[in-house]
Amino acid sequence: MGSANTALFAIEPVIRTGAFILVLAVMAAWEFRFPWRPLVQSRILRWSGNIGVVVVATLMGRVLMPIMPVAAASVASERGWGMFNVIGWDGFWAGLAGFVLLDLVIYVQHRAFHAVPVLWRLHRMHHADTEIDATTGLRFHPIEIVLSLTVKVGAVFAFGISPVAVLLFEVVLNATALFNHGNVKIADRIDRLLRLFIVTPDMHRVHHSVAPEETDSNFGFNLPWWDRLFGTYVAQPAGGLANMTIGLSAFRDAREQRLDRLLAQPFVPERK
Repeated sequence: MGSANTALFAIEPVIRTGAFILVLAVMAAWEFRFPWRPLVQSRILRWSGNIGVVVVATLMGRVLMPIMPVAAASVASERGWGMFNVIGWDGFWAGLAGFVLLDLVIYVQHRAFHAVPVLWRLHRMHHADTEIDATTGLRFHPIEIVLSLTVKVGAVFAFGISPVAVLLFEVVLNATALFNHGNVKIADRIDRLLRLFIVTPDMHRVHHSVAPEETDSNFGFNLPWWDRLFGTYVAQPAGGLANMTIGLSAFRDAREQRLDRLLAQPFVPERK
């Protein structure tokens, strides 16, 4: 591994952790000052479960994954693996293309987790949150996180995406997941402009509707273009955002927000 890649690999945890803490703090303050709507459930119950899940997922990923995406990008760069390295395309435009390709991969992966029953059993834990705020963007089952990391590593090796582009994508993906799940109010005229370039909270909330046809829409996390391109974009829920019920028709009991119940959800039938 070259010296530049080694240095980047060494500081990656600092960059990602620092960005995560900063964005989470900003979103929490924004939610407190300008909430989209009041939260009913106990923050202690929900936050302990949602943050607990990401802690377990992080530890599980570090144990089970032999290589992480940024490290994979460094290996691919050094050994000339992947499409970009084979054709000798590097620099800014190659990095931008790699970023966009990774975002498309995540969009396709997200649709697969809704379409394939065994994958949906993992992913439904994310949708079982009966409220939505920035911590919902952390709430992914540890097995889903490991599978997602595997997909990203495979994409990095296949395309030969640069380490800098991969690190930037990981930081932006974490930040936008916190942002577009935020319980924050954005003026409609600003939202309409923003969602031309980025997935906004109002756009992503539709995806958390209890209505199945709305749950299966607005799959994007970073870029909003894939939903429009592939016909999965829904501008507003049928009954309007103000009247939308969040979550799933099952798992609505407050006890389902406990960490132990969250981790067990893929392995139990839906509770009515």
